[in-house]
Amino acid sequence: MFLPTPGDMSRRHFMRHMAAAAATIPTLDFISHVQAHAETARRNNKACILMWAGGGPPTIDIWDLKPNSKNGGEFKPIDTAAPGVQISEHMPKTAQVFDKLSLVRSMSTREADHNRGRYYMHTGFVPNPTVVHPTFGSVISHEIGSKRKDLEIPAFVSINAPSGSHGYMGTSNAPFVVGSDGRIRNADRGDLGDDRLGQRLNMLGVIEEGFIKSGRGELPQSHKDVYTKAVNLMTSEQMKAFKVDDEPQEIIDMYTGGANGAGGMMARGSAFGRSLLMARRLVETGVPFVEVGVNTGGWDLHNGVFDALKNTNLPPMDTAIAALVTDLTQRGMIDDVTLVWMGEFARTPRINQNVGRDHWAASWTNMIGGGGLKNGQAVGATNEDGTACITKTYQPGDIWATVAHAMGIPTSIVHTSKNGRPMKIANGGTPIAELIG
Repeated sequence: MFLPTPGDMSRRHFMRHMAAAAATIPTLDFISHVQAHAETARRNNKACILMWAGGGPPTIDIWDLKPNSKNGGEFKPIDTAAPGVQISEHMPKTAQVFDKLSLVRSMSTREADHNRGRYYMHTGFVPNPTVVHPTFGSVISHEIGSKRKDLEIPAFVSINAPSGSHGYMGTSNAPFVVGSDGRIRNADRGDLGDDRLGQRLNMLGVIEEGFIKSGRGELPQSHKDVYTKAVNLMTSEQMKAFKVDDEPQEIIDMYTGGANGAGGMMARGSAFGRSLLMARRLVETGVPFVEVGVNTGGWDLHNGVFDALKNTNLPPMDTAIAALVTDLTQRGMIDDVTLVWMGEFARTPRINQNVGRDHWAASWTNMIGGGGLKNGQAVGATNEDGTACITKTYQPGDIWATVAHAMGIPTSIVHTSKNGRPMKIANGGTPIAELIG
């Protein structure tokens, strides 16, 4: 892997330029992610938080239990705050706030390979060798982030998550990747005060102007723009949104269950809870799309699925999701922030010889909520043993079209790929009627 360079600038040319610039300002190797000097109309605007459970979570054991089937496994369903909707007994806190959430229980795709499924769920398009489609966070960054006049930090932030490519949305809409600690590599100024920083930037400006006047086309100007945006990010007050430790301890504890990061499950729970808290801080600042990896334990559960879910994966996820919904509700943000929980596929209804479940994409569940949607319901259904959908089926594009609708993005928009092909937003998916009214 290598850092993308502006436009078609050669890597050799770029590295020579970087070497010259390094004499005046510390090299910022996160520049490829700092393309979105986004603009915002006001805070508390529409946003989406995607919780990505990469690996293929067993939704039959979380969101769509089958207690009367031999495929049902060890867990019992419990009632939620949404009448008639039941979820796993190991998600009791989330159950209490389920009037703000909904389930889509008839997801069905043909992509049971990790990479292809990840691509499909993030973009709405199946992989195609002739075009790289943008992950939907990049689409939202392009459609909304570019219009937010006050946003100084990137419009698409990815916290411990794979995210995907910006595709034909351009590098200005690429995901800005950080860890759950909020630290951004090489963005710490250390002891470098404003005066010294200003001197170094002035020297850098001389070098940049020399390149711009050298008659090498638009690429030197593009490179200067990237550096300018990087400096704006590094010096912005909005960077405080990444500092979760600025929150009151009781809020941090609400998201993490009091986990102190000492190790094992507690450390993972703390990391996911802190990541969701950071996501709330970011959307409150004006970031329209945040993706958070649900890193509470591995989800590729071919072995020991029930022990893993009960003892490792679900407790911290339950705590953090319930805290996020509660926090957004108390702050009056729940109708502005759409929440999505998904993985690349699910796992087989049939339990294998290792007390695990294998890859399964034919019938499974996504969670969606907030965003002013008609929540507190389960849309679609699977049969009594979970092996097939018995209602209308939904594709990734339908999920993203629903998100677009909730965020005020017209689903009639058509983009153009780099090879000139028209590309419908969300691959022409349709907002789910039961959720939008």
